[in-house]
Amino acid sequence: MRTIRSLLALSALVLLAAAGLASAGEGGAALDAKAAFEKLKALEGSWHATAAAHGDQQADHEIRVSAGGTVVMETMLAGTDHEMINMYHLDGDDLVLTHYCAGGNQPTMRLDRAKATATELPFVFTGGTNLPATDPHIHDAVLTLNADGTVLSHWTSFAGGKKGEELEFTLRRAEG
Repeated sequence: MRTIRSLLALSALVLLAAAGLASAGEGGAALDAKAAFEKLKALEGSWHATAAAHGDQQADHEIRVSAGGTVVMETMLAGTDHEMINMYHLDGDDLVLTHYCAGGNQPTMRLDRAKATATELPFVFTGGTNLPATDPHIHDAVLTLNADGTVLSHWTSFAGGKKGEELEFTLRRAEG
C-alpha cells in the first residue's frame, strides 16, 4: 500500500512538472528539461522584440517547431544584417541551446535544471565551435516567461575571458 501511495505521489509530481506548474520558488521541484522544452514549443509564432538598451530598437523574432517536434528554432532579428538562429533540442535529460551568431561562432548552452522554474529558463555555457578563448561570444541566456504573455530574453556575452555586454529583448506576440 505504501508503495502504491508513493507511486501515485510521484506520478502527480511528474504531471505537475509536465504541465509547468511545479517550480523551485513555489515549494515544488525544479522544472525538468522535457517540461522546459514543451514551454519553448508553446512559444511558436511571430514575435515583436524591443531592445531597451539600444534605444527601444524594434525587431522581429520567429519561433517554430520543426523536425517532427524535436527542435525549436528561434530566428532573432529576422530579416536584418544581424539575424541569428537559436536551436533548442533535448539530449537525454538535458535541454540544449546552440546559438548561431552573426559573429560567426556557435556557443552551446544547456538548461540549468537546478535553477529552472515554470517561468524562468536559465541556460549555461558548455562550449561551442569557431570559438577561440578570447573571442567575444554569447555565454549564457535566461528566458523569462511572464504572466502577461511576454517573454524576457536576456543574453550575456563574454570577451577576453570575462563578462561582456548584456542584451535584453522583450518579446510580444505579433497580432494577426
